[in-house]
Amino acid sequence: MRVSIITVTYNAEATLERTLKSVAQQTHPDIEHLIMDGASKDRTVEIARQYPHATVVSEPDKGLYDAMNKGLQRATGNYLCFLNAGDVLHSHETITHIVEVAVQASLLSPQRGESHPNVGKGIAVIYGDTHIVDGEGHFLRNRRLTPPEHLTWRSFKEGMLVCHQAFYINRQIAQPYDLTYKFSADFDWCIRCMKEGEQRGMVNYYLHEPLADYLAEGMTTANHKASLKERFRIMAKHYGLATTILQHIWFTLRVLVKR
Repeated sequence: MRVSIITVTYNAEATLERTLKSVAQQTHPDIEHLIMDGASKDRTVEIARQYPHATVVSEPDKGLYDAMNKGLQRATGNYLCFLNAGDVLHSHETITHIVEVAVQASLLSPQRGESHPNVGKGIAVIYGDTHIVDGEGHFLRNRRLTPPEHLTWRSFKEGMLVCHQAFYINRQIAQPYDLTYKFSADFDWCIRCMKEGEQRGMVNYYLHEPLADYLAEGMTTANHKASLKERFRIMAKHYGLATTILQHIWFTLRVLVKR
């Protein structure tokens, strides 16, 4: 079983090698690592091409999510994940564990479908936990939001419960990113993909372990206010305006109580 990892880069010479090494050190033998570069002007492409496992595409794009769409179009894996430059897979066994879950589910007998949640039309999403790390790869903290035991598209009313880097999606249900969103298209994407999986009768699987070490200060963090505005629009689209307003009132009360 093949897993595709898509890394979007632009002038990422300072952080990319950590990600390349992480993928190269995986024990699973069939990994496609796509480096979708936006015509970097530094040594990003030169560094990436030093790693035989990586497929490098360097050309101008219309931004992060346009490059991610290009990666989706090229990906050939059964499952795929996006890993930013600077982010790493949590352990050498991470992809092996992902594949073991997917293969085990595919081998289960259909006759046991009613008693086993992973039988049916396949697993839509395999997801897990995320560690936040600094530029040296040192552990800082766990994510504030933690994945629920049973994740559905409705779960995202509570926020981005699963980090994008710990969200492995069945390529059959992967949707293109909506380029009208500049900072939170990944939030919308996760919801739409999970809706598609549910419509096909697929299930989601929580792998109870960290799957990614996420480098603090990503693009969404740097543009926090704009991202929050987009997330409000996305939630209103998927859950309705009234529900979204009530949910944000609850978010505010929760913050005040914690203070």
